[in-house]
Amino acid sequence: MPLFTSSSTPTITLSPSNTFTSNPLIPCHSSSLLLPAKPISTTTLTCSLTVSPTHIHVYPDPSPQFAQSETQKFKAELSQKLSEGANEFGDELGAVVDVCAQIFNEFLHKEYGGPGTLLVDPFTDMLVALKKRKLPGAALAARASLLWAQNCLDQDWEVWNSKLK
Repeated sequence: MPLFTSSSTPTITLSPSNTFTSNPLIPCHSSSLLLPAKPISTTTLTCSLTVSPTHIHVYPDPSPQFAQSETQKFKAELSQKLSEGANEFGDELGAVVDVCAQIFNEFLHKEYGGPGTLLVDPFTDMLVALKKRKLPGAALAARASLLWAQNCLDQDWEVWNSKLK
């Protein structure tokens, strides 16, 4: 539901701050004739500005059903993506994916409200949490998570909501 705010129309009066004058100390061309100080222009400019209503977009609240479904998809696809590369994760792949999925799930439940609401915070939180737990491939997992979200999350939200209509 868009909201509009209104304000009054301001009027701004502009007047030149410096008037241009002939300088009596500088001779004109080669003659030694001095000209008296005289303003070139004393024009006052008036300008009326109109302010259009400010459009405020209201994002929908996070959807718990979407969050649960999307977290399952995220977890499966992140696990597949991280297992494709070098064996950087070893036996810790499941733990790395679980940490990322938990943080992603919290973000979806609390903050994500559709396109335009994807934040970088959960992905930096993933990096910090993985490093704090001394799990391998923290940067790789956080980057893969962010790329997945950028490529899939908003589209999945649109598909999910189109089915509800």
